[in-house]
Amino acid sequence: MSPPIRVLLAKPGIDGHDVGVKIVARSLRDSGMEVIYTGLRTNIAEVSRVALQEDVDVIGISNLSGQHVSMMRELRECLAREGAGDIVLMAGGNLLKEDIDALRAEGVDGCFTPGTHTDDIVEFVRERVRAAGRAPDA
Repeated sequence: MSPPIRVLLAKPGIDGHDVGVKIVARSLRDSGMEVIYTGLRTNIAEVSRVALQEDVDVIGISNLSGQHVSMMRELRECLAREGAGDIVLMAGGNLLKEDIDALRAEGVDGCFTPGTHTDDIVEFVRERVRAAGRAPDA
């Protein structure tokens, strides 16, 4: 049996609403994944540090204040400097179509807006981790 998929979820920035990310965390956990939640008001450098320490397969950033593009760009750069550019990235929260396009151009693997069914997020994580070769039996 292979180890479970490890997912880090974070709420960087000034956004203080974490109901959605907690629902996603519970769904991922209930599907057999290990979930680490950094809590509210972390910064991107801290998210990157925790991701490396915890050897995660996926990082999900939740933000409702419209800072996704800059945050994910900074995160991608931090991870690349550490040789961890293969971690699957996903963004969730209030995302405009142009933000989704910009996030995908930045290399973000998945973008999820309010109302996305949690089963879709679970399946996305499994598929992307498997495709990335990080957990072949996920």
